[in-house]
Amino acid sequence: MKKFLDENFLLGTEAAQKLYHEYAKEMPVIDYHCHLPPQLIAADHRFENLTQAWLYGDHYKWRAMRTNGVEEGFITGDKSDWISFRNGQRPSPTPYEIRYTI
Repeated sequence: MKKFLDENFLLGTEAAQKLYHEYAKEMPVIDYHCHLPPQLIAADHRFENLTQAWLYGDHYKWRAMRTNGVEEGFITGDKSDWISFRNGQRPSPTPYEIRYTI
């Protein structure tokens, strides 16, 4: 029986397996649509925690958090990274709630 998470996980065809293992496997992961400053990526910056990578400087997430009723102190204020991250994970408002907040 084939292992579930083997070296070909999500590689459904022979072509996909060949392309990945012979060409892409050793390549760096490049995300052209992330909201991290290019200077940090170029410098191979190591973030201290997920909050710094996920929330710091990402005004799109700030807007979503504000729309969801998160207090400003948890977004750009002086709250701890852990508390800010936990508040950023609050459930999204329903379309009904958004309609009355915009």
